[in-house]
Amino acid sequence: MPEMPEVEAVCRRLRGQLVGLRIRSARVLRCADKALEQAVIRRTVTAVDRRGKHILIRLSGGITVHVHLRMSGNLFMIPDHRLSGASARIIVALAGGTGLVLEDPRALARAEAVGTRLINGEMEKLGPEPLSPVFTPDWLLEKARGCRQPAKLFLMDQTKVAGLGNIYAAEALFQARINPRKPMQTLARMRVERLYSAIVGILKDAVQSAYLAYSGPGDFQEAESFPLAVYGRQGEPCHACGATIRRLMQGGRSTYYCPGCQK
Repeated sequence: MPEMPEVEAVCRRLRGQLVGLRIRSARVLRCADKALEQAVIRRTVTAVDRRGKHILIRLSGGITVHVHLRMSGNLFMIPDHRLSGASARIIVALAGGTGLVLEDPRALARAEAVGTRLINGEMEKLGPEPLSPVFTPDWLLEKARGCRQPAKLFLMDQTKVAGLGNIYAAEALFQARINPRKPMQTLARMRVERLYSAIVGILKDAVQSAYLAYSGPGDFQEAESFPLAVYGRQGEPCHACGATIRRLMQGGRSTYYCPGCQK
């Protein structure tokens, strides 16, 4: 699933290509209600925002196209809206003939045209952005107090931290040397501060690597050019201590960790 760094890379590309363009027409093949076609026509793109893993394409007249890429979606511009591929699920024709395409071979991505005020209210339910000024060591420590959630599930909870997903949560816990099963309330201040630094540092690097890796259509994998220490490395030796990387299930998702480094 594309995580926050990959979604941010998509948004950064689209901001430079899409903002200011007028929508001529839209065609929904899958992944959205047909009502989107009429809701966006003749509107101008005013901004491309991101909240957690959510893409928010702002249109004139108080409408926002809300896109979630889910497991395998991709959103990109093409020079001619008539030249979309077989996996295109939504095709938006823009002034000048270019096109915006939501592509997803598995058809799991979702898009909807909603009122801007309504979607903004929904986004307020998410936790702070991990690279925003609101996300601080003190904020993280306050949320950890009295929280019995295991550290990995805490980080994956979008009401706690917006956009942090399976891959980068595992990598941050490894860098902070915290066992993913450790209840958050048991972590001392020093360990919480170390976790904060790991989250911010890893996401900054991941955003940069995702942006460089993403250039448009085609396969776009999460952590495509980001060096992974534990994620997906079950059975391999830890680069730091040599112990064998293990995998366990938490919340229906795989968690990778080093039993030697993460106590």
